[in-house]
Amino acid sequence: MTVGILAHLLGTLPYAQLADKVAEHRFSYVQLALSKAIAGIDFSLGKLSPGLASEIGGAFADRGVRIAVLGCYASLIDLDEDNFRYNVDRFKEHLRHARHFGAPIVATEVGVPQDPGRLAQHAALLDRALEELVDEADRWGAVIGLEAAQGHLIDTPETLAAAIERFPSSCVGVVLDPCNLLDGRTLDDQDQVVDEAFRLLGTRIVSAHAKDLVRVADGGVQETAAGLGQLHYGRFWEKLEAQKPHGFVTLEAVAAAQMEAAARFVREGRETARRGLSGG
Repeated sequence: MTVGILAHLLGTLPYAQLADKVAEHRFSYVQLALSKAIAGIDFSLGKLSPGLASEIGGAFADRGVRIAVLGCYASLIDLDEDNFRYNVDRFKEHLRHARHFGAPIVATEVGVPQDPGRLAQHAALLDRALEELVDEADRWGAVIGLEAAQGHLIDTPETLAAAIERFPSSCVGVVLDPCNLLDGRTLDDQDQVVDEAFRLLGTRIVSAHAKDLVRVADGGVQETAAGLGQLHYGRFWEKLEAQKPHGFVTLEAVAAAQMEAAARFVREGRETARRGLSGG
């Protein structure tokens, strides 16, 4: 079974050197946030080209590493019109060039509301952004991966499902991170939360993230590497492999010294789930 990693967790490096490092750690694929991961290149709006994308994608492919996901994490609900326009246009640029990187998915969380008293305005901006992005993704054969996260306008399985309902295009998918759906209040009820996520979103999952949570002294939670916390991963792998066998799973919140153990934890857990489902 495969596992990938957020490329910038290995450092911000020239792309060939970064591809070498990913291959040395035996990751099969990466989620690549260009500005976070690649040094020495200006990735601001208007700089991407088929040639640059092919050069970077080719460097990873030559080392046996796929770019599973392009990360383009920028607020799609920014109340400042110039910022909003820049973020949407940059995401559209990623969608246009994703195929040249060899990446089927461009992923984002939608943004943290700047003003909780103006949630209706934030929601209207999200719909405006998604209307443009869905059209662009459909035109270029790319997939938008929407990710729910605590504190964001889309923060639960229900709010993510509602967004997909409003934009039911097949080019809209879900990046599922179970830890992003949990906090200190819901960690003990995680089975119910994760079950609901699969019920509402399971058929739309295009990628998953793997990290873990531990409870801290004040009752909140803290992120750690997959396998070192309290997430019920055996249950999660069973559901994921049943719904999306051999899907992309990418490590998050992992230090260099933890990468080998975390990758082994994911591979072995997914394989155990697969064998259980097949009766092997």
